[in-house]
Amino acid sequence: MITDARVLQPEFIPTEVAHRDAEVDHLSSVLAPITEGDRAEPAFLYGPSGVGKTCIAQFTVERLREAVLELNYQYVNCWEDYNRFKTLYRLLEGINRTVDVHRQATPQDVLLDRLREYDGPPYVVILDEVDQLTDKGLLYELYRIPTVTMVLIANDESALFGTLDGRLTSRLQSATRIEFTPYSDDELTAILADRVRWGFTEGVIDRPRLEAVANHAAGDARVAISVLRKAARTAEGTGLEEIPLEVIRESVPEAKAALRQQTIDRLPRHQQTLYEIISEAGEIDPGTLYDRYTAEVTTPKSRRMVRNYLSKLEQYNLIVAEGRTRGRLYRLAESAAD
Repeated sequence: MITDARVLQPEFIPTEVAHRDAEVDHLSSVLAPITEGDRAEPAFLYGPSGVGKTCIAQFTVERLREAVLELNYQYVNCWEDYNRFKTLYRLLEGINRTVDVHRQATPQDVLLDRLREYDGPPYVVILDEVDQLTDKGLLYELYRIPTVTMVLIANDESALFGTLDGRLTSRLQSATRIEFTPYSDDELTAILADRVRWGFTEGVIDRPRLEAVANHAAGDARVAISVLRKAARTAEGTGLEEIPLEVIRESVPEAKAALRQQTIDRLPRHQQTLYEIISEAGEIDPGTLYDRYTAEVTTPKSRRMVRNYLSKLEQYNLIVAEGRTRGRLYRLAESAAD
């Protein structure tokens, strides 16, 4: 049934993309100066989860590499590589400059100096989940390196620019904003149809059943592909030759739960602590939440930073906030509480 499982993986970058031509063209135009040997200004891609930001960024840069004989690029997930050292290390990996770097002993300034000294081909760096960087000042340092072009990705514009100091905000004002909106059901169906064409035997699933998958995804391609993957594996595991509607319906809760758990598992320590406190409390006000948080961690962050963390949990539909500032209450999102 499944002939190429890669098409069902989150990191899969297709050779062609559907329903994001405008965004591809926009980002391509921003990066166009690189084809003339010039530096491109930063680009900022934003929108909710599962709308193709990461895929389009990598697809567009890969296409740019076809037009430029010499071009380096590196993708960094700042949710995983969130501190200054980890981010710099990953960026140096992209240009093969980490041979004698020791994670415990090498000063961070040495890593930054090494990146500043890079004088090779243009270097495009994709910083995904960039609002998760603990040291946003690193963006200012990267902006000042002539060979580096930044493509920044986040869920929400305010999640990044609302946390920057004045110096950095003024530098990044030149970044071109490219907004991504949720897919329609028809667009998701087309995306799924491509995945089926690339990685399934013929006749496994028809369009009405792909439409059923899309209908359960609420515009989120990650959810749609996850449901398709779960349904296909279930059908294949039980010896079926096609994916029936009943299997699709049964796969939805488990696929969504698996995605949610992956998100929770990836949370940095402070965000995970906040999530766990809310989960245990059921419902909690900001003051009590902050008091419990400071009691559980050894180096608590400021109230402002905690508000940013909570906003991130909201963006990923893990928690909801009800009421205004003084009467606000946090609780788990319904899907997270199932």
